[in-house]
Amino acid sequence: MPRRRDTSVLEDLFEIAAKLPWWVGIVLAAVAYGVLHYYAVAPVQTSAAPGRMFAGLTVKTLATLGQHIIPLVLLAGAAASLLGRRKREGLLRDVAGGKSGDALRSMSWRDFELLVGEAFRRRGFSVAETGGGGADGGIDLKLQKGGEVFLVQCKHWRAYRVSVSVVRELFGVMAAEGATGGFVVTSGVFTADAQSFAKGRNIELLDGPALMAMIGEEHAARAGVTLAETEASRAEPLVPARPAGDPTCPRCGSAMVRRIAKRGPSAGGAFWGCTAFPECRGTRPVD
Repeated sequence: MPRRRDTSVLEDLFEIAAKLPWWVGIVLAAVAYGVLHYYAVAPVQTSAAPGRMFAGLTVKTLATLGQHIIPLVLLAGAAASLLGRRKREGLLRDVAGGKSGDALRSMSWRDFELLVGEAFRRRGFSVAETGGGGADGGIDLKLQKGGEVFLVQCKHWRAYRVSVSVVRELFGVMAAEGATGGFVVTSGVFTADAQSFAKGRNIELLDGPALMAMIGEEHAARAGVTLAETEASRAEPLVPARPAGDPTCPRCGSAMVRRIAKRGPSAGGAFWGCTAFPECRGTRPVD
């Protein structure tokens, strides 16, 4: 991972607020303004010792400037957090709505990392995005769930066939950081050696189809329906519920209706006939 450049305090505050939920940034901005405004309007004791008076004037000056600047920086970070959340949701929605995988393959490596992070976030993980230095920026995501830590390495479609060296690298970082497990996620495929190395090492490999399936499941679950239910509703017509107590056909298991025999030795008598008649001719006597 590339070395992080030196940043100012204001840039650090912006990045912190951008990584937090947007409403937390707004709360922090309000708290910062209240605290700094208190010191900005507080009187300076002119009768105090020169050193203490100078310190008081310094605090007052910094608070006067900071009461406007710091809340604005935090609000900007909150806005970035909100826009980032909407972007992640849009990426996930676009991929979940597509069928050919074009949306997955056409996005940039950075959007791919955001998409994967949002997919894990929807599965209940706390996600920290540690990448951002390039398409091969080392460990891209750090996940936490139930006190356990998992590391994620993302590989975009430009690395279509992910080799065993990537999985080995992740395993080494897992051992160094004491991570419980890890994931390698790609929009492409894994080589046979990579799949073989991952077995028994608590590393899960998610290729393009597996990632799209996971995103589809989370998107469907958010809408209150599972993929299995969605596919079943497309493949099978809805069957009206039959009244309680009506028997089922002894041959095909379909519902039965009460009929009257028109001929034969039981003409005029009632019996239960299969609703699938004439394909099924199952009957039951009326008790």
